[in-house]
Amino acid sequence: MMIIATIKDIAQLAGVSPATVSRVLNYDQGLSVGDETKKKIFEAAEELSYTKHKRNQPQGKHTLRLVQWYNDQEELADIYYLSIRLGIERKAEELGIFLLKEPLDALSETKTDGTIALGKFDEKQTTALGSLGGKLLFVDFDASAAGYDSLVVDFSQGIDLVLNKFITDGHQKIGILAGVEHTKGSGTKLADPRYQLFKQKTMQKKLFSEDFVIEANFSVENGYEKTKEFLDNRQPLPEALFASSDALAVGAIKAIQEHGLQIPEDISVIGFNDVSVAKYLSPPLTTVKVHTEWMGELAIDTILELMKENAPVPRKVMIGTELIERTSTRNKQSFN
Repeated sequence: MMIIATIKDIAQLAGVSPATVSRVLNYDQGLSVGDETKKKIFEAAEELSYTKHKRNQPQGKHTLRLVQWYNDQEELADIYYLSIRLGIERKAEELGIFLLKEPLDALSETKTDGTIALGKFDEKQTTALGSLGGKLLFVDFDASAAGYDSLVVDFSQGIDLVLNKFITDGHQKIGILAGVEHTKGSGTKLADPRYQLFKQKTMQKKLFSEDFVIEANFSVENGYEKTKEFLDNRQPLPEALFASSDALAVGAIKAIQEHGLQIPEDISVIGFNDVSVAKYLSPPLTTVKVHTEWMGELAIDTILELMKENAPVPRKVMIGTELIERTSTRNKQSFN
């Protein structure tokens, strides 16, 4: 049986007060704490919810480069990538692998056995990473069309879980808070695969409505702002809302509650990722779980496997998801 860490547990590990932990995990904008304190709290929450799947013995000395597209501040705005990074770091440490962490805009000429590129990259950046030498694995980015190995999430299966839950609960008016993001450098806009699949699948079920689409940057603040704007200017409102990330869901929940509506009585909300803070929200968030720490571990295992062979074609590893049901959703029948 899995034991859920308490606010007090996180506070003790991070060396701060339980009140501070609670406010940080609920993204309280009125709280004035530094990024370093936030980082300690988020990492403590991740550590306490982290499950070891296996422990291998060190396999000898390897050096791997880890390249991230997020800087520290951006990582705190949506801790999805923080969680994957921690999984990579823990697995590397466990196997005695030296991890050279470098930002995308300051890559060195240091020779490594391979590179793990975590995040989203444009064509120019992908080519630059490909020229580093050694094996290259993209994580959370499908670069297989460019000839590179990739480790990605099965978004199609995840969206099926969301829609099945909403439809089973009796909801027909289903909206989406889709994510907007751009690559660094060129600023190329990236399509949100969750929105593309949501639109495709809801159209097939004759449930899609353009009136119930909201777009926001992948952050709590922008999710809040765009949802607030939507609520102030749209009628009727959806009875269920899917957010493309937990960070967006947090912002949406705040906006919905400020609007005088209740969750889930007036609007059911489902997020995506199941970052460690999701269970501490009010109400606790129903969400599609991406096993991010394990995804980080799998990145290390995969690149080590790639180093053993010269494959004729790129490998794309797709990982599944699961729905974690909490109290931000409700079955309509139970409220009638």
